[in-house]
Amino acid sequence: GIVGASLLIGTAGYMHFAGYRLVDAFLNASMILGGMGPIGDLPCDSAKWFAAFYALYSGFALLTTVAIILTPSMHRVLHKLHLEG
Repeated sequence: GIVGASLLIGTAGYMHFAGYRLVDAFLNASMILGGMGPIGDLPCDSAKWFAAFYALYSGFALLTTVAIILTPSMHRVLHKLHLEG
């Protein structure tokens, strides 16, 4: 859910701020969300601002998603090792 919503936000943002077609906006949002970086040059400063904040958001979303996924298993490991947690 987090990844899908993030991809939707990124695609809509690239379409609005950079004027990209759907496929190009989806490509750029996917590449940033995947940690690879944008494809091509951005046409204006507002698109660059969006891309910068979307990249920061993507990093935060990645860390949040990993934490949500790993928390239950790490909790079990701490219990198995009889550690406080």
